[in-house]
Amino acid sequence: MPKVPQAELDREMPKLPGWTVRNDQITKTFAHDSFPEAIVFVNAVAHLAELANHHPDIDIRYSNITVGLTTHDEGGITHRDLALARRIEEIRRQAGVPT
Repeated sequence: MPKVPQAELDREMPKLPGWTVRNDQITKTFAHDSFPEAIVFVNAVAHLAELANHHPDIDIRYSNITVGLTTHDEGGITHRDLALARRIEEIRRQAGVPT
């Protein structure tokens, strides 16, 4: 899957509030009220990633979780990354958690 052209990425990123482009990946930090709540979120992301066979970088800092999405085989951001970011945002909305 080829990298997303910059013009398309510029159109898609505003649809992903809080996500930023950094070092050929899209990232977002999600704040939680507690460590256990943060780990529930990590497990949900892990489940989505496994279903998509597309695994993010996840950094756990107590109750702050940073998710980084890139397609290493392509050397940057692809539609798979954008799709997984949208899916992560969807599960947060369904859970009633502000994005």
